[in-house]
Amino acid sequence: MVNSITIVLLSGLAIISASQSKDNGIQLRQFLKTPTSYFLDFDIMEGQTGSTDDEKCLAEMAMVVEGLKAGNYWALKMIDSWGSLPSGLLYGTFYDLGNFDECLKVHEEISNSQTIQGKYCFLAVPLKDIIDTGIKALETMQVKIATCFPASCSATQMEKFVGQLYQNAFNSSDSSLNISIDEDGCQTSETEPWDWLTVFTVVILSLLTLIVALCTLYDYFLCTDQKQLPALVKIISARANSRALFRVVNDTSNPNVISCLNGIRCLSLIWVVYLHEHMYSLISPNINFVHAISWMEKPFASFFLHGYFSVDSFLFIGGLLVSMTALRSMEKTKGKLNVPMMYLHRIIRILPVLAMAILVYMKLMPVLSGGPLFKSGFHGKEACQNGWYWDLLFIQNYATEDCLDQSWYLAVDMQLYIISPLLLIALYKWGKKAAAGILVLIVLLSGCLFATQMVNHYSMMRKNGGGDPEANAKLYLATHTHAAPWLIGFLFGYFLHLNRGKKFELNRLVVWGGWFLSLAMIFTSIFALYPAGKWSAPALSTVEESLYYTLTRVGWPLALCWIVFACMQGYGSLANSLLSSPLWQPLSRLSYSIFIWHMFVQEVNSRNVRTSTYFSNYKVMLNFWSDFGISLVMSYLLYLIIEAPIGGLDALWRPRGNPKPIKTLAETPMNQTETRNPDKATPA
Repeated sequence: MVNSITIVLLSGLAIISASQSKDNGIQLRQFLKTPTSYFLDFDIMEGQTGSTDDEKCLAEMAMVVEGLKAGNYWALKMIDSWGSLPSGLLYGTFYDLGNFDECLKVHEEISNSQTIQGKYCFLAVPLKDIIDTGIKALETMQVKIATCFPASCSATQMEKFVGQLYQNAFNSSDSSLNISIDEDGCQTSETEPWDWLTVFTVVILSLLTLIVALCTLYDYFLCTDQKQLPALVKIISARANSRALFRVVNDTSNPNVISCLNGIRCLSLIWVVYLHEHMYSLISPNINFVHAISWMEKPFASFFLHGYFSVDSFLFIGGLLVSMTALRSMEKTKGKLNVPMMYLHRIIRILPVLAMAILVYMKLMPVLSGGPLFKSGFHGKEACQNGWYWDLLFIQNYATEDCLDQSWYLAVDMQLYIISPLLLIALYKWGKKAAAGILVLIVLLSGCLFATQMVNHYSMMRKNGGGDPEANAKLYLATHTHAAPWLIGFLFGYFLHLNRGKKFELNRLVVWGGWFLSLAMIFTSIFALYPAGKWSAPALSTVEESLYYTLTRVGWPLALCWIVFACMQGYGSLANSLLSSPLWQPLSRLSYSIFIWHMFVQEVNSRNVRTSTYFSNYKVMLNFWSDFGISLVMSYLLYLIIEAPIGGLDALWRPRGNPKPIKTLAETPMNQTETRNPDKATPA
């Protein structure tokens, strides 16, 4: 569909080939430019059905008409807030948001028992009714225009009024203009009272904030010697946790620390946030939708279209750290692995933050945000209401839709973590034979991915309708088709464990060859589909596309293996200087919070717009830095009141006689680089 739209719009489109569509477009523009004049001549009783709801709506509409005739300010505001047929339809301007706040602020008390309030709705008109392009793919496109009616009127009643107004305005008994208004998109100034879950969310956040504030005040004013600070206060104090969070340590001399993972993790996190920023920018009410579509065939757009490789980086890091940390622990305990404590530790560190995020997204987003595009909440609200528990069970990627868009990754990583003890025990007992078995498993899973795409003829390319939910669920969200990067990282962690402390002497040719191959795999993964991704280019065959998605899912983590190995062995040069910089450490420790909360900020800001937007690289960059900065502040505050105290309590409650279980968030993707003492990376 998108391909057809782009070809039509960018090539000149057949501007208006049918006279009927031309008349509709001219008449609709004229009608929406001066709706007041048509209201004045409108017989408001026309089409009355006699129902109670109709009578109330008709009575208030009659008052609006009388108010317009009398020049009353409130009535003029109601009509003044309407949008009009937007200019630039051929450039992709499909929205006119009118004046949202002007409509909702209409609140006129007619009598003690009657008050007229404004109701903001979108009037939708099929593009084909305005411009007859002769292209079937355009039949689903709609132009959405803001309207404002009394709140007592339903969408059905408003459709009747607009249709009658339009027909009366042009003396037409029949109109080919299909006007529709969706009740779900209508909004009034009235807000629903807080339910018990909203109250609970506010109370629990307030209570946690109060506890942190009290412990911080005690730490700051009543404890002069930090060594005498009670353990519980130290765990909760924002002062102590902030010091641990922003502590920068020069750990280049510590063989148990893989410093370059901090840089890889943070750059991948920034990539994820930037990817989501583009996603929200593309679905905004842009005045240049055509440019946004044509932008997707530019080279720079490949970083957006293939940003999912950042998730493969997280999976690679997670598998590597699980393997290295657990194998070193098993070596000290002669093969013992406390599996229940591993699972419990991970759940304690991940689940509370995720559960609170679901509550905040569901209940506080409507409280904090609002706008023409907000409707009844964030777009995952229905999935949260119907199946929030699937996210907390970490099986939503198979069972249902994600409640939070980013939580599918946690499900994939948790499922892989659950099976990790079997792989760890096999590696400890059978060594390289087990490693060979895991290698075979990687090949089989890659074959499964290839076969799934081939048999079902799935395409992930945008111009071929790559947003197909079924293809996305089976090729991208499913753990078994996304496990290869994690398993490759797991095997690489085993390799590093076997060769810890060993110095590999490599000649310059091998080093340059390794960097050439790794960079070639990285840039091939990102840009290989660029020529075929152009709208006018021939589509790839299913075999070609299947090979690309299968091989890149293996090639990307293999490239990261070389980067980590080269940085650890002293062959990283400039790459190691960048990735191993101590300045990444605070952001790395905060990465899980940012991962969870950044889409809250992006969705609030994107839905809060009051006017049409403009898509460009520069505009997206401005939005990115704004959203990323706010996300940092929000993540830091919620880290201090949720993540850090819970992580500290987990360490405090842990039995002292047992070996420390594997840290969770670094393996998830997030904040661990040290393998000897995994709890050093975050406050405890």
